Amino acid sequence: MSDDPSAVAGGALNPKGARTHTKMTSVKNKSAANVQITAEQLLREAQERQMEAVAPTPRQNLTDPEEIAEFRMKQRTHFEDAIRKNRGLVGNWIKYAAWEDKNQEYARARSVYERALDVEYRNVTLWLKYAEMEMRQKQVNHARNIWDRAVTIMPRVNTFWQKYTYMEEIIGNVVNARQIFERWMQWHPDEQAWQAYINFEFRYQEFDKVRAVYERFVLTHGEVKHWMKYAVFETKQGEIVNARAIYERACEYFGEDNMHPDLYFAFARFEENCKEHDRARAIYQLALSKIPKARAEKLFDAFAQYEKKYGDRTRVEGVIVNKRKFMYEEEVKQNPTNYDAWFDYVRLSEETSREEGGSLDDTREVYERAIANSPPSSTDKNLWRRYIYLWINYAIFEELVAKDPARAREVYKAALHLIPHKVFTFAKVWLLFAKFEIRQKDVKAARKALGVALGKCPTEKLYKGYIELELQLREFDNCRQLYNKYLQFNPANCQTWSKYAELEAILGDIERARAIYELAVGQPLLDMPEVLWKAYIDFETELEQFENARELYERLLKKTNHVKVWISYADFEGSVEHDSTVEQTRHVYETGEKEVKRGGDKAQRLLLLEAWKDFEEDCGSADSTKRVQAKMPRRVRRRREIFADDGTSEGWEEYHDYIFPDEEAAGPNLKLLNMAKMWKKKQELMKLSGNAPAAAAPASGEADKDPDPPDEAAAAPVPTASEDGAAFITSDKFAGSKPGYAFKSGEKGVGYYIDETTQ
Repeated sequence: MSDDPSAVAGGALNPKGARTHTKMTSVKNKSAANVQITAEQLLREAQERQMEAVAPTPRQNLTDPEEIAEFRMKQRTHFEDAIRKNRGLVGNWIKYAAWEDKNQEYARARSVYERALDVEYRNVTLWLKYAEMEMRQKQVNHARNIWDRAVTIMPRVNTFWQKYTYMEEIIGNVVNARQIFERWMQWHPDEQAWQAYINFEFRYQEFDKVRAVYERFVLTHGEVKHWMKYAVFETKQGEIVNARAIYERACEYFGEDNMHPDLYFAFARFEENCKEHDRARAIYQLALSKIPKARAEKLFDAFAQYEKKYGDRTRVEGVIVNKRKFMYEEEVKQNPTNYDAWFDYVRLSEETSREEGGSLDDTREVYERAIANSPPSSTDKNLWRRYIYLWINYAIFEELVAKDPARAREVYKAALHLIPHKVFTFAKVWLLFAKFEIRQKDVKAARKALGVALGKCPTEKLYKGYIELELQLREFDNCRQLYNKYLQFNPANCQTWSKYAELEAILGDIERARAIYELAVGQPLLDMPEVLWKAYIDFETELEQFENARELYERLLKKTNHVKVWISYADFEGSVEHDSTVEQTRHVYETGEKEVKRGGDKAQRLLLLEAWKDFEEDCGSADSTKRVQAKMPRRVRRRREIFADDGTSEGWEEYHDYIFPDEEAAGPNLKLLNMAKMWKKKQELMKLSGNAPAAAAPASGEADKDPDPPDEAAAAPVPTASEDGAAFITSDKFAGSKPGYAFKSGEKGVGYYIDETTQ
């Protein structure tokens, strides 16, 4: 060690008094030791040292009375000091009294307990230790005194009463124990205390006293399980009458508002064990009719099993029906607007009342519950459509099954009052109501109902139904008035015009019918004009007014050039028998072929030619058929590019096209003309750009020279440039195909470029 006082562990002091750290001595020998000790060995050694046996404190046996007295004095002083420091700590008092009890100083132990009770008289443990000490010493009177004081101060502590009765029963004082139980029962304790009293009397075979205790017990704690225990006790004693009386009293006690399924289940099982099957069945049925279905699932299963064992086929089916009703109740409870479940429920109720001959009130109740759940939204007609059929079925049920027309009329009126007619209506309900009134021989009420319907919410179905009703009643003047109002409501309905004219034709008023047709075809807007024109033409044809029909065809062809009109016109001419029928029909086909060709629709032209060919084969000659055959096109397969909505190419597709003979004759000339225009346009573009023409105009011989013709099976249309021959047409989006151009994005932007691949 250095003699310098400034040299201390951890560093030295500099002249200013600050500590400076000295450099630690480095380890010179860093090689591994010969014997290696691991952390596991260190932990194992520490554990072994902890497990070494420690010698217990030697027990001292004092035999000298003076030493014993001195030792006891020290211990008492220690206990008194601990109590003096904390008088409220009950553990110190109990330890003190237990020590005195161990030393057989019972008077001192009693004194300690009494002093402790003066401090903490509501401590349960203190009273229990005190009484148990006296009981161990067989000091019965002292123990009784302590238990009496305890139950007087704290009568709600069941442990005191239990220990007290147990002590009296152990010493054989049954009378005193019964008195203590009676004192205990006056405080109306919990069910465990009553059960202890019952078991006490049962042990001594005092069954009358057991019944008396049970009577008080079920009145104090009126729960189902206690009544059931009382009945089971009487059953075990063989008192069937008393047990049945207890079950009946329990049912009266709880009443219909608080019916418990377990009670009725136990009652029914009791009657079943007594072979009283009618009683058991009546109990099951009563419980299932009164208890809510959600709580009676156990009863349903038990009743089903009971009927399978003791019932006939009808009763078993009745149980199944009840189970289905329970299922429907659960469904409508979860979703009150589940009208499909309501339909099944009311159908089941109707079948049950019809087969069993029961009352209709149950079915009415189901209907009333169903119609009370109206749809939450007044705009969802689909949901209302399902709902309104409940009303319709209800009204039909009242009319046909219940035979109560007055009630059915009220159902119809309530349904019509509920429907939001300003948003939508149901013509079916109005018409059913009107037909119901007619069945009741009240035509005036039926007309009034339909008149109200047309005033509130006129619909086509209402007009049609009303007109049909008046037709059945043979009130044709009313039908005319309704048709007039119907056409004012919707003048574009061709079916209405046709039906109106047909009515007049049936009534024999031809001129009126023709006038109606003329008014109809003169309307500016019609939903199906072809139907109306066909009906008008058929009307004139049936009257054999062929000139009028021919005139109608001519008028119709001025409005439309559709191929079906031409074919129908030709068929009409072919059906009229006169000397020039074939020539007139052929003339119609020729005119139609020219007009359709002018329209440019090849498919319609082909359809007309096929009809013409069939006519010539049937009625014409071989030459005329050959002339029509010469006009028939040939079908070729071509390719065209497909474009998406944004103008991008999606590939190519094949399609079939028709090439007519007249188009093939004009094809080379059109091709030459298009190529000349494209060449001229390129020359103009090159002049505008300042470049000399790269090639002279093609000679006529070269222009006439056709390249290799495409295969007929895969012929493609020759694309041509537009009339101005521009090399690029600006377009932000695809505006349809242009002959000779391809829509794409190139050097000049997005637009139509000359398609060089198809030149």
